[in-house]
Amino acid sequence: MNEIERKKHWENIYQTKNVTEVSWYQAKPETSLSFLDEFKVEKTAKIIDIGGGDSYLVDHLLDLGYEDVTVLDISEAALKKAQERLGDRAAKVKWIIADIATFEPNEQYDFWHDRAVFHFLTKENEISNYIQSIQKGIKTTGVLILGTFSEQGPLKCSGIEIKQYSENSMTERLMAFFDKIKCITVDHITPFSTIQNFIFCSFKKITIA
Repeated sequence: MNEIERKKHWENIYQTKNVTEVSWYQAKPETSLSFLDEFKVEKTAKIIDIGGGDSYLVDHLLDLGYEDVTVLDISEAALKKAQERLGDRAAKVKWIIADIATFEPNEQYDFWHDRAVFHFLTKENEISNYIQSIQKGIKTTGVLILGTFSEQGPLKCSGIEIKQYSENSMTERLMAFFDKIKCITVDHITPFSTIQNFIFCSFKKITIA
């Protein structure tokens, strides 16, 4: 699937489905929020949510008092839904419409969060480009959170094949630029009462002396 096809696919999804009708829906993204507590992320930290779409993470970040939040998604329709839901509070957020496979960050972030985007990149050049973008776009003291389907998770999502990861394969994939802090597995219960097993890993940037 090329960039144009990928964008068309996700625009169609968000134009035709409500937020509670997609498998990744979470009223409260407990796992993602727990990493903010674990790493004691300051309220002034620069946070980016990759593939945030119309998820509720941004709502909770604002509720918690975070002041510098960016949401990136390939789908303009998804971001518009989130903006409409937030109302006046949407002005407090930076919104980026971009395909993460070709995204070039122009800022550096303290907290880079990706739940269920990385596993959609199945071509080597897309994976490499994304990892390079993270390396450029995260501060030396920043934290990276990646959540993907585990090897016990689904093989497809939204009709698209994905790439499953284990703790070892994800760590090896990022080892050129990042050291693993820890990995956890989480069962996500979809709105359809099915279970999707995820692996979430946290990383810190390798510093060169």
